[in-house]
Amino acid sequence: MSELKYQRLLLKISGEALAGQEKYGIDPDTVSTICREIAHVHKLGLELALVIGGGNIFRGMAASAKGMNRAPADYMGMLATVLNAVAVQDALEKLGCPTRVLSAITMQEVCEPYILRRAERHLEKGRIIICSAGTGNPYFTTDTAAVLRGMELRCQAIIKATKVDGIYDKDPVTNPDAVLYKELSYSEALQKKLRVMDATAFSLAMENNLPIMVCSLAPGNITNVVQGMNVGTIVHGG
Repeated sequence: MSELKYQRLLLKISGEALAGQEKYGIDPDTVSTICREIAHVHKLGLELALVIGGGNIFRGMAASAKGMNRAPADYMGMLATVLNAVAVQDALEKLGCPTRVLSAITMQEVCEPYILRRAERHLEKGRIIICSAGTGNPYFTTDTAAVLRGMELRCQAIIKATKVDGIYDKDPVTNPDAVLYKELSYSEALQKKLRVMDATAFSLAMENNLPIMVCSLAPGNITNVVQGMNVGTIVHGG
């Protein structure tokens, strides 16, 4: 553990990241690339929990905006996260990492139910846990689920891995003059309405003083973060 700044972290990965260059679905090569770095930090001794979004398959809020009732739309989004979790589990186990997929919605033939004490035992035994189906409730995003699981599991910080290399003052894809924040307080992130995470997730993290580090999935970034290097943007108290 001398190489690592943290002992236990939660890594939040967007569903879109698993699609690679595609607009929809799961790209096996991209999943394998992401999982190789996850496997690397795990083998350094890091206790690691994952929360994966489902936006590459189905996004409940988008369906709701087009007229679908929000609750069933969100449940469909939760099921999409289970598909992604199983894909990541398969890739990690091919790399020799023991894993467990835990779901907030019971589906015993596919994965274990999320039970806090069981999840903690898996981490203590050196298994990567992949928390799926969000919180199990509609109207909550996987960002909020990530903060909730991070607090429950007593993680020291959350890494949110995205397609951009941190939090900007505006969308860097459409605004070349966008400015990268290296550090933000929770209140600043809320006041500026920065959309890298939803307000509920930021508020929950602020109330419990759980740091959030936002960076891209570029090779080496996750390793650099867990070793304490200044990568992307950190959101914390202050």
